[in-house]
Amino acid sequence: MRSLIRMTQTVTLPIWAFGLILLFAAVTFASHFLFPSVRWFFRKRAERVIARLNEKLARPIEPFKLARRYDMINRLVYDPEVNKAIVAHAKSNGVPENVAFEKARFYAREIVPGFSATAYFMVGLRLARWLSRALYRVRLGSFDREALEKIDPEATVIFVMNHRSNMDYVLVTHLVSRASTLSYAVGEWARVWPLSGIIRMMGAYFIRRRSRTALYRQVLASYVQMATEGGVTQAIFPEGGLSLTGRLAEPKLGLLNYIVSNFERGGRDVIFVPVGLRRFRPSAWTVFRSVSNYLWLRLRGRFDGFGTASVGFGKPLELAGFKADGDLTKAVAQELMARIEQVVPVLAAPLVARALVVGGARTKADVAAFVDAALTDLKSRQMPLPRRTGKDMISDTLDRFALRKLIDREGETVTLTGDGQEVLDYYAATIAHHFAGDANLTTP
Repeated sequence: MRSLIRMTQTVTLPIWAFGLILLFAAVTFASHFLFPSVRWFFRKRAERVIARLNEKLARPIEPFKLARRYDMINRLVYDPEVNKAIVAHAKSNGVPENVAFEKARFYAREIVPGFSATAYFMVGLRLARWLSRALYRVRLGSFDREALEKIDPEATVIFVMNHRSNMDYVLVTHLVSRASTLSYAVGEWARVWPLSGIIRMMGAYFIRRRSRTALYRQVLASYVQMATEGGVTQAIFPEGGLSLTGRLAEPKLGLLNYIVSNFERGGRDVIFVPVGLRRFRPSAWTVFRSVSNYLWLRLRGRFDGFGTASVGFGKPLELAGFKADGDLTKAVAQELMARIEQVVPVLAAPLVARALVVGGARTKADVAAFVDAALTDLKSRQMPLPRRTGKDMISDTLDRFALRKLIDREGETVTLTGDGQEVLDYYAATIAHHFAGDANLTTP
């Protein structure tokens, strides 16, 4: 009886302690009864949304991409090759293996994306479409629809692109939106909060350009190989960075080597699709000035776009049918860069720049004559050409060059400014490979 009285006695608690007890009770109830039901509800709803999306996409979203990020990180750190690298890292650095294991887990968390179909289609894709159309006249250059439609639906498709600006991600995402979702290899510039979280939800994975240990390289290689084996549609920039001269840079073989070296004939095929982009990389001050000018012109209703952005899709390269003497990765890289070069679009700005830089044109009539000759040459080789007439194209482009202080105009006479010489050299160099006589064109 005495113990019963003690159990029923009133206990006085401070308000804050009583509040903590209620909070812990609520969390326990939610974690055991409410959260599983809520997660089940949203998971089933997400599965229905993805099923509807897959009916519309030419290449459905792969199960690998839909796996939980936590599970993917665990799968990656327990990969046999990663475990070998963990042991080697511990031995070479004189640290316990559990410390090396946690380092590998840190790298895995940094690399592995957390794809969200809702973020990709409801936010990212709509934003990409709006930005592309709001800022540029978007044009499709070379496009072999028949070859692209014949791609094995079970193969892993990898879009391989030249790199002209950070708008490349946006532009290509917009143009392939009806075919598939893209998983980009993104550099260190995007590893800032909150941009990093958004990019992860878009399915992109981060790559360090510097400070890469052997352990990091193995974790990255294993992830890329898992994604490729899982059929994830990817997009990579083999140049490894933005072009500073306008010409295609020598390819870096890292990501390509991870893919090619792990390829097994008879398994899932890997098909590379070359993509040629035509854009320009401005300086930080130019970006700030252009954005400010853009907002001002928008407010006044006088914005006419930043010009034309064009994308060309080249002949796909099937890894299963590609043979080479010597280094296979290097041979694949060289072939892909050659195919990208072939489909880099020819637009008004580089044509007019070429007339001023290569042709030495200093009047509007001289520019027109040089551009007409170039268009005739390109047409004879059945290359995609700008849609506008030569007259409209030249007038509009010269006006834009003058607005950007790249040229000075006095009547029909055109003079290059100091900064204009460098920028126009860059523009002309982007299409130099299409003209044999421009092979020795120098650029800063």
